[in-house]
Amino acid sequence: MLILSRKINEKIKIGDDITLTIIEVRGDQVKIGVEAPKHVKVFRQEVFEAIQDENRAAAASTKDDLSVLSGLLSQ
Repeated sequence: MLILSRKINEKIKIGDDITLTIIEVRGDQVKIGVEAPKHVKVFRQEVFEAIQDENRAAAASTKDDLSVLSGLLSQ
């Protein structure tokens, strides 16, 4: 993990097309602005994990549905 110190209005570049800007520091909270192309998805970690959990649950449900459908078709 790379650890960087930045002050308000200072930026961090990731690759050629992603920029993080420190907007505000208040106590133990930091507001960060993210500039990225529209095709780059940006999520908070907890939202990303919730999406992954939902995707796994949907995939498991689809697998069960396909098993039932396959059984019906083989009859």
